[in-house]
Amino acid sequence: MKKTNRMNSQLNLIAACLLAAGAVSASAADWPQYRGPNLDGISKETAIATKWPAGGPKVVWKTTTQNGFSSFTVAGGRAYTIVTREVQGAPQEVVVAFDANTGKELWFQAIGIAKYDGGGDSGAPDNKGGDGARSTPTVDGGKVYAISANLGLACFDAASGKKLWGRDILKDHGGEMIRWKNAASPVIDGNLIFMAGGGPKQALLGIDKLTGRTVWKAHDDKMTHSTPTVATILGTRQVIFFTQTGLVAVAPANGGELWRYNFEYKTSTAISPVVCGDIVYCSAGYGVGGGAAKLAIVNKKFVAKEIYRIPGDKQIANHWSTPVFKDGYLYGMFQFKEYGAGPLKCVEAATGKVVWEKPGFGPGNITMVGGKILALSDAGEIVLAEATPKAYQEISRAKVLTGKCWSTPIVSDGRIYARSTKEAVCLDVSVKAAAR
Repeated sequence: MKKTNRMNSQLNLIAACLLAAGAVSASAADWPQYRGPNLDGISKETAIATKWPAGGPKVVWKTTTQNGFSSFTVAGGRAYTIVTREVQGAPQEVVVAFDANTGKELWFQAIGIAKYDGGGDSGAPDNKGGDGARSTPTVDGGKVYAISANLGLACFDAASGKKLWGRDILKDHGGEMIRWKNAASPVIDGNLIFMAGGGPKQALLGIDKLTGRTVWKAHDDKMTHSTPTVATILGTRQVIFFTQTGLVAVAPANGGELWRYNFEYKTSTAISPVVCGDIVYCSAGYGVGGGAAKLAIVNKKFVAKEIYRIPGDKQIANHWSTPVFKDGYLYGMFQFKEYGAGPLKCVEAATGKVVWEKPGFGPGNITMVGGKILALSDAGEIVLAEATPKAYQEISRAKVLTGKCWSTPIVSDGRIYARSTKEAVCLDVSVKAAAR
């Protein structure tokens, strides 16, 4: 009997430890790649404080981030982004690893010369964000992956920064560079990295994440500034690219085409495709506007049927800010070159109808956390608002950054990580912090 009780006590202790470990794992939610763990811009964290104190959430740390529109990724207690820095006598794109808790720089690695054909310094005065990387690093399995402006793909050890392998995608696959150069981030699903940038018959690529070897190459679609997405639609896992011909969905294992949706291209296409159940939304500026295709399976094959297309820059154009989908509606910065003034909008995904809009955000970006909108304006204000089609309902707002903010704010373990062309900030928005 005593032996049985002792065994039961041991089993209960083990179970308690496992539950505790599970709780830690669930709360310490990493944000390992651009647009989050599921590539949809949504954080699953719920223990987030919504009412912020006067002056905004507690600043955990703030540091300089020289030039660029790269966002943060966070994994394994480290935060990563790409900045511009003088290395060996020349301005270069540099991957930087910070301690996620303190902001202390842990390591940096140059990935290529920082030259962008004008980019952020061109246009009207309010467009002068400054040049810099537009791509965001990806973290997977203790490794960091980054794509340079010139389509150099590199892999580093996440702890030490040691370079493990590198590729020149433009050279190796006969690619043709676009104006303002690459802005797409590496997307990983399973064992493969997915990216565009090759030439005819090898425009879209599946690359082994451990070795850098090209596993498959296919199609003729020219690259854009858009980062692809991966999703399961109607039971089928697929990689969706937004190319100069439109949306192209392929099988992850071999690049085989699943479906297409032809869409106009002018000057630049930059948002990621947005999956809304069996609808996929896409949009661009420069007069192109937005549209969507509804997917079905007919005779065991995918069919993409356009359900609307709304041209022009006034209604549902997305310059580079990718909307987030929730419960039938898209939320995001639907605007084109409305610096400082452009609106945050709610748009019905099935029709493209604008339900409400709130001006004053400019071409910033949003994510979603706890079912709410987390927006970063281009002027450095962090805003929390309800994700509801009823009306714009603001919950909290705080000015947290100086410089131009064209990157995407992220949430990891109760903290917001955001940056501008001048600085980066880590903010504690956990329920724990609010209770103190």
